[in-house]
Amino acid sequence: MPSLLLLAAALLSSWAQLPAEASSWWSLAMNPVQRPEMFIIGAQPVCSQLPGLSPGQRKLCQLYQEHMAYIGEGAKTGIKECQYQFRQRRWNCSTVDNASVFGRVMQIGSRETAFTYAVSAAGVVNAISRACREGELSTCGCSRTARPKDLPRDWLWGGCGDNVEYGYRFAKEFVDAREREKNFAKGSEEQGRVLMNLQNNEAGRRAVYKMADVACKCHGVSGSCSLKTCWLQLAEFRKVGDQLKEKYDSAAAMRITRKGKLELVNSRFNQPTAEDLVYVDPSPDYCLRNETTGSLGTQGRLCNKTSEGMDGCELMCCGRGYDQFKSVQTERCHCKFHWCCYVKCKKCTEVVDQYVCK
Repeated sequence: MPSLLLLAAALLSSWAQLPAEASSWWSLAMNPVQRPEMFIIGAQPVCSQLPGLSPGQRKLCQLYQEHMAYIGEGAKTGIKECQYQFRQRRWNCSTVDNASVFGRVMQIGSRETAFTYAVSAAGVVNAISRACREGELSTCGCSRTARPKDLPRDWLWGGCGDNVEYGYRFAKEFVDAREREKNFAKGSEEQGRVLMNLQNNEAGRRAVYKMADVACKCHGVSGSCSLKTCWLQLAEFRKVGDQLKEKYDSAAAMRITRKGKLELVNSRFNQPTAEDLVYVDPSPDYCLRNETTGSLGTQGRLCNKTSEGMDGCELMCCGRGYDQFKSVQTERCHCKFHWCCYVKCKKCTEVVDQYVCK
């Protein structure tokens, strides 16, 4: 027992060294939360030391301590997906520190910020839904979704599915808490940004919820598949990221009205639905490093000399030109399957030309 107390004290000490008020709950991804068995000194001290939580989120932490590790995992999943989707863009979703995670660039209500809020909220739904199914949380279990009407009668409905209903509800409560506790003047720019964040959070959650689908497993003699057991299963998160990226490409420019509602800047476009992304500020060009906006610039970024897309040297380097250098790459090659049962490969080395922005 004394050793456990010492371990817990060390845990609290390490948390105490973190910033007292980080800018977002996203920081849970950068400072992984320990599993519930580590919380042995009581809820409040631990939750008060977690970085980036708003007052409302701290209260939820005290009520649902065991959820916090999975919220951190969800944030991490969202950040990784953001970095994958924007890997070939001028803004590549880089993390800049352990507190604000993305830095000042998130203070701009741009379409990049819209995507980040959506994919992070989606990550929480994904992580909590799966944790329920795996029996990691005491307040939820397998999905209780009703049997789909179009499921063949002789197929069984009862496998342990991902509890996307609970994941959606908890993510809405936790992620939106920060925005809902803000109190800005009606029609102000600050209120417009709050409404933007709430809209994009919801779009991210709905992407996970709506893309969850029926999965089945065959039973029968020698794999005859005479019987199937089916359940609800989350879509691969890459598919969620792909869909949110499409929503990013078609995001709607909005502005706040005097009545405190968001309206389209251009009324000729269709009104966005709850599944669409919205933004209130134009995006920076992200070409040059700018401490005020938080832009990291593209100097030193790899580019593709032959591409005409955003990853091409002309667009990526913003017309500043690029430098060429040679790089030695080693990879597996001439692989052969040997009976039985392994694959043997050789290592091939080649010198390739690479290009970086000036």
